[in-house]
Formats: sequence, C-alpha cells, structure tokens
Amino acid sequence: MLSPQWLDELRARITLSTVIGRHVRLQKAGREFKACCPFHDEKTPSFTINDAKGFYHCFGCGAHGDAIRWMTDQRGLAFMDAVKELAVEAGMEVPAPDPQSARRAEERAGLQDVTAAAQEWFVANLGGSEGTAARGYLARRGFSAATIREFGFGYAPEGRQALGRALARFEEPLLVEAGMRISVEERDPYDRFRDRLMLPIQDARGRVIAFGGRILDAESNPKAPKYLNSPDTPLFDKGRTLYNLHRAAPAARQSGRMIVVEGYMDVIALAEAGIGEAVAPMGTALTEQQLELLWRHVERPILCFDGDAAGRRAAMRAIERALPLLRPSHSLAIVQLPSGLDPDDLLRQEGRQALETLLQGAGSLLDTLWQVEHEATPLASPEDKAGFKQRLLDHTETIADPDIRALYRRELTERFSAFAFPKREWTPRAPWKKGGPPRPAPAPTLTPEAAARLRHIISGGGRDSLAAAVIAGLARFPDQIVRHEEGLSDLAMRDQNVGPAIDLLLEAAEALDLPGGSPISPIQGLPAPPETSRFAFLDEGTDPDDAREELAEAVSLLVERPALEAALADATARFESDPEGAFAEQQRLLRRKLEFEARLGQMASKRASRARQESDSRSADTADAAHKTD
Repeated sequence: MLSPQWLDELRARITLSTVIGRHVRLQKAGREFKACCPFHDEKTPSFTINDAKGFYHCFGCGAHGDAIRWMTDQRGLAFMDAVKELAVEAGMEVPAPDPQSARRAEERAGLQDVTAAAQEWFVANLGGSEGTAARGYLARRGFSAATIREFGFGYAPEGRQALGRALARFEEPLLVEAGMRISVEERDPYDRFRDRLMLPIQDARGRVIAFGGRILDAESNPKAPKYLNSPDTPLFDKGRTLYNLHRAAPAARQSGRMIVVEGYMDVIALAEAGIGEAVAPMGTALTEQQLELLWRHVERPILCFDGDAAGRRAAMRAIERALPLLRPSHSLAIVQLPSGLDPDDLLRQEGRQALETLLQGAGSLLDTLWQVEHEATPLASPEDKAGFKQRLLDHTETIADPDIRALYRRELTERFSAFAFPKREWTPRAPWKKGGPPRPAPAPTLTPEAAARLRHIISGGGRDSLAAAVIAGLARFPDQIVRHEEGLSDLAMRDQNVGPAIDLLLEAAEALDLPGGSPISPIQGLPAPPETSRFAFLDEGTDPDDAREELAEAVSLLVERPALEAALADATARFESDPEGAFAEQQRLLRRKLEFEARLGQMASKRASRARQESDSRSADTADAAHKTD
C-alpha cells in the first residue's frame, strides 16, 4: 500500500502543466495555464492548471484533481497504472507492497472474479426460460432494451443451491465472503439471492462489487424484504458506496449537477428519461462518507425525496448528517416531491419536464430545515414557539465551521423573529377634521429622566462601547427595535446596566407610528450618536441597508455576551463536583468567546477599511484638483 507521504512526493516532483500539455493546448495566464476543458465542450477556456498548488480545475463543469486524477479520469488508467507511469517520469521507484497488503489485494481480486462471474450468470438467466417473469416485470416498468443492457439487469432463479452449482469452480468460503452464499452453523450453505430481479452494484471504476435483488411477487410473500442487498464485504462498504456513481460522475461534469434519489429503480427511471447524473445510497440514510463523495463532484448536490412522511424523515436525517460537515460553497439542495409520488411515478404520470421544474426550484438546506421543524409540531402557544426556536438553534450548534454557524444562527433567528413577532402595519392617523389636512404622525415621547438615561448610555457612561453603539444604532434605526424585540427583552432581563435603556427603547417603539423607520432625533429627547466610532452602522455615509445588517450583527453579539459569560461562570462553579466535565465545558465556551471577540474585531476591521477607502478617495480627489489647477 502506498503511503500518503510517498504520493505527496510523487505529486511534488511532477509538473502538472507538462503532463496535461501533452494532450491539451495550454495558454499561459499569469502564474497559471488556461485551456478549453477536455471534459466538456466549450469555446471559451475555463479550465485552469496551477503548478504551484498541483491541481487543475474547470469553472465550467467542475472537473478537479491532481496529476493522478488526470491520468485516471482523462486517460482512463487504473490508479496503480497511473502511479507507475508518473513515477517513471519523476524518477521514483514504486515501493513494493508488504506481504499483508499483497495478500489482501489478492483476496480482493479473487472476490472480484466471483462477483463478475455471478453477474454473467444472472444476465444469462434473465434471457433464458427461467427469466420470463423478470422480463415481464421490466416490460411493465417500461425499461428499454438499451437500459436493461446498460444497467446489467439479471435474474437469480429459485432454489437454494442454483448459484452454488453454477459457480462451483470457486471455493465455498470465497462465495460466502463475496456475499453470494450464506453459511450458518449446522446447516449447508445456501444462495443469498433467490427468485429476484438482480442489479449489479459497481464501484467508481465500473467493477461489480455487490448486488441488489428486487422481489418479483411481493403480494405472495409479504414478509420478504422488497429489496435485498449484498452484505458488507472486503469489496463492498455500503456506507461508502453510491449506486451508479461511475455513470453519474461523467454526466454531472456535463450538466453541473448531481441528483440523489432513494432507490435503484428511481436512478434507472431518471436515466431512461435522459437524466444520467443520478445516484442512490444503499437503502440507508446518506452517510458522511457518501456526502463527501458527492462534494467531490458538485458543490451542491440535489437530494430528491419522496413526498410522504418517510421522505420528510429521510430529508431531516440527511440535513442532520450534513450540518456538521458544511464548509464554504458546499451545501445541499433539497426537493420534496408531491405527496405519494416517487421520481419514477412523477416521470410516468407527468413527464420529464415536471421533474425538471422541481429540480430547478430545489430548496436550500436552510429553507428545508426551517420548513421541517416548522411543520414538526403545532405552534399554538408561546411554549410551542420557544421549543421551535430551541430546535433550530440546537441544529446550528452542530455546524463545525464558525462562519457558517454564525450565519445560520443569524438567518434562523431573524426568520423566527419575523414569524413570532410580525412587523406592525403602519396606518395613517385620522384627519384633524373632516376635509382638513391629515394629522402629522406623533414622534415617540420620552421623559427627561428617560432621555438622560439614554444619553448616559450612548455617550459611553454605560457598560462599554458595544452597548453604547447598539443603543445609538437603535435610536438611529428605530424600526429595528421591534425586529429584535425578543433578543433585546432577554438582554434587558440579563444585564442590569443596559436593561433600563433597552426598556425605554422598547417603550418608545410602541409609540412609533412612522413608515420607513425615521430616526429618533436629538430634538425629541435623545442625543446624537457619537461622531467617531468603530461601528460602521453609526456612520452617516453608510448605506442604510448595510447599516441595518451590521446593526443586526451587533445586536446578536450584545445579546449573546451575557449568556456566554453566565455559562462560563456556571462551568467554573462546577469544578469541585465535576472537574473533568466542567473543564471540557469551560474549554468549549472559551473557544466560543474567542470566536465572539473575533466577530467583534471583524466589525472594527470593516469600519477601519471603509475609513481608509474614504481617506484614499478624498486624497485622490484632492490630487486631481491640484493637478487640474496646475
């Protein structure tokens, strides 16, 4: 077995542009090379080669890899053949496999012979007299002869010893290890697949590694499983295998998408309809390894689930598996089919265009998470709604990437606020008198004490600059007070320093009857925001939409801080009774606190960056004016 270190050395010694340049015409583009992609037809080059990083990438079809991947995907070589050819070019000697690895490789080769022979036998049975019922089933499903050949349909006849006799040239232990026969104590071994329509399961190189068998007459044998798969073997790991990947990957490079359906027959129905980029897991929920396989080919695979309760549960299981693995630009799109239909049903009843319409309108992972949890339980009481919010936030905590976790938390929190605290509609006041001019909308009124308290906070006399900036920002954009009402109310209860000021703003918001969120002006009792601040949402020159967005981030930070500090204090207090658990919790919370400080620092960096840009712009304008004067 080749070590990762040896393979890294091989890649380092190879100049990728030289390898690819033997087959593709390259153009120099700065430090990279460009070419028309060899994996799909195009007129404008979108295929790039970076020798320093050692990879190629096509921005058109998504093809991506290193020198070894180029040799296997474009040249069609087996992995070891590609390695050996590159090693000769690099002047390296391929290490001899150790005896244990060689023995395992020999065993796998023997099992490969068994599965290949079994596939030939199944196909021959389908065409013979025993395959009449299986051929009738395929005819009723409407599969063409070309599709039947392409996907390798076969038939396993009745009888417990039929395959054992047909493959008698292989030793019994090899047949058992390949998953073709079952051996139990005190009984003779017997065939695993009997009276079933057979489908080969193939690896990424198209080699048969396992089988799936569908029962033909479910009504006469209701206790038998509808589908029966090979067990895990040295060849086949169902959690790391996607059915039809070896066909779907090239098709996905052309279409830019990959579709995940729930079963083999759905994959084949899509292929029959001209959609070749479909795969299916092995009868279980998607695993982490299968998700990574999908992301190697496309950044946003489309998961297509049946429109029933089981389909919704499958969607939720996929979401829960994917959340911890999310990384920038890598996510999932999700389609829920109409109730009671699977992809095969939809294609037969409404045609390909109906499915294409659903695929084009696929929902995001976040949208589906919101929808499934929103529909999970009735939301009639405040307690129901609080539970709904907690479930959403619990999901966000499983996301490993800190930026994506923060963005999910913010988006879901904002959606929940809009759902639980809908924006008040503005209606004009009654006129002064019939036929007269309309009465002007009154501004919020504050007592002198309230104005003094807010002035104290905004001017920096309160807890710190973050609290001061948020209070000033809410005074500038009072429409945001109601938007963040729940979080602000929670903060007011937790933080006695800023709580009174928050309460005053919430009371003032109740009196607001202004469209567009006009600011509360100093004339009406509030001081103006500080002239200098590290928070861009207080700058008069900041775009109002950008300012509101950054204010929302600042509010979330201010609300999160006391809860984080309280949790840290609680973890510290538990050291005597549970030192190990308390330490682990404290370390987790300290990491969150570092992330908190980093987010706060990012806001300051944005402000400083904008200030530099404005300064540079003013300097440039001054220089231009001086030049014109000269």
